Amino acid sequence: MYQAVKLSFGLPFITALLIYKWRRRHFSMYDNIEDFLESNSNLMPVRYSYSEIKKMASGFKDKLGEGGFGTVYKAKLRSGRLVAIKILSNSKTNGQDFINEVATLGRIHHVNVVRLIGFCVDRSNRALVYDFMSNDSLDKYIFSQQGDISLSCEKIFEIAVGVARGIQYLHQGCDMPILHFDLKPHNILLDENFTAKVSDFGLARLYPLDNSIVSLTAARGTIGYMAPELFYKNFGGVSNKAGCI
Repeated sequence: MYQAVKLSFGLPFITALLIYKWRRRHFSMYDNIEDFLESNSNLMPVRYSYSEIKKMASGFKDKLGEGGFGTVYKAKLRSGRLVAIKILSNSKTNGQDFINEVATLGRIHHVNVVRLIGFCVDRSNRALVYDFMSNDSLDKYIFSQQGDISLSCEKIFEIAVGVARGIQYLHQGCDMPILHFDLKPHNILLDENFTAKVSDFGLARLYPLDNSIVSLTAARGTIGYMAPELFYKNFGGVSNKAGCI
């Protein structure tokens, strides 16, 4: 009888505590994002409501792909322009991946860097709106098992030069240089002319012009593509060249 009474009082308390912690963490992330957007109100991308995002994506029917940061859907603006909408998954970084994308792509424009058209932050719903890339990503051509999907040597050279120009712009052409830290074929998008576009800035970092060493507290990147110095636990500061691997 005593155990039953303890259980009847204990379960609601534990449930309420878990809900409270979830809501506190959830709203803390939302507040962090809102504080960032308020202090960077001069950013160019358009802010959409979640209902607008859902309407543009036709109820999220046309799925283009899925990755660690979220799911991408094909969508269309009211003007008829095709776009790609990334619905971000639940973040373990308190919204930092979303802030990284808007902070970096919101301030730059280059032919070899994917363009951020708009974004959505509506409580638990976070989304990013990009230009639609009709030829998908570079990994589909490098790792394809189908013989009919291939690129000519000339086109491969053009793509490589395009990626290099995009990274050079991020490092030397911006008011505040940007380190990508997750450069790999999956994050190189190709438009209708196979022009290379560097994308996915969820791990990116801004660094001062007068400092070539970046301080990191945790590894960034994908195993197999990341710079060796980012793999070791005692790396501390790394050169900005680590973003070129």
